[in-house]
Amino acid sequence: MQTATQPGFSGEQWTIAADGHEAIVVEVGGGIREYASHGVAHLDGYGPHEVCPSSAGQVLAPWPNRIRDGRYPFAGRSHQLGLTEAARRNAMHGLVRWVRWRLVERTAEAVTVEHDLVPQPGYPWPLRLRTTWTVGADGLRAVHEATNVGTQECPFGLATHPYLRLPQVTVDDVELRVPARSQLLTDARNLPVALRRVDGGEHDFSQARRIGAAQLDMTFGDLIPDDDGFSRVTLAGGDRRLTVWAGPEFRWWQIFTGDTLGPVRQRRSVAVEPMTCPPDAFRSGRDLVVLAPGQTWRGSWGINPS
Repeated sequence: MQTATQPGFSGEQWTIAADGHEAIVVEVGGGIREYASHGVAHLDGYGPHEVCPSSAGQVLAPWPNRIRDGRYPFAGRSHQLGLTEAARRNAMHGLVRWVRWRLVERTAEAVTVEHDLVPQPGYPWPLRLRTTWTVGADGLRAVHEATNVGTQECPFGLATHPYLRLPQVTVDDVELRVPARSQLLTDARNLPVALRRVDGGEHDFSQARRIGAAQLDMTFGDLIPDDDGFSRVTLAGGDRRLTVWAGPEFRWWQIFTGDTLGPVRQRRSVAVEPMTCPPDAFRSGRDLVVLAPGQTWRGSWGINPS
């Protein structure tokens, strides 16, 4: 892993390290650019002087994924967001990917960053967003907070977008497990049209199996939590195994095998994205968080390599 000491395209770079684990958190977007343990890189990240590609490691808020036509109703009013996925006429991945997050606190093993989202056309509510990134013997951990600092209720959702790699294991040969009973069926704009049980079909990864030729850009729901209430997606291959865990605040997983990316990154890694709500939740209301004035939402997830 390259230790960054100078600002890059993604702003200031904060390196944290403990117990053989090391990560780089960035100012622009408040996300994670690199993560490795004992010298083995686990993220398909990007360089300090590279514009973040394909949402790699970014925090997606105040909504994850897509909103159809960027238009949604809330509290008796209609709101129109900018269409950031113009070709499909969708508002995509929230409003904080390309803004600067300020440093709140930093220790050797942890860094906390914060951003004040101001009211704006399409999302006229103020939010204070905070993320604490930590590394240690159990791997990488993120704790996200969102506080409604306004005087009205507001809709909210959050996801993150890490791309994971196993050394010398192709995407085809990764054994994937997603603890879910259902998948969202989507249209040509990658927007949900129905929820279907996986029930042993081609997209049933509730038991670990090889990805093979499957091309996944898919949302999984009806999660099967472990006894502690957390859900865990695993990727395994060779003598390596990565577990991505998420607390009960995250009720959906998006799995993306990168088939539509450019030739350099195409099908090079697997994005495993914990999401609080599915695509288009601002319109459907499915698992949408509604924050009261002064209320704080908190959720955590992480990566455990073995």
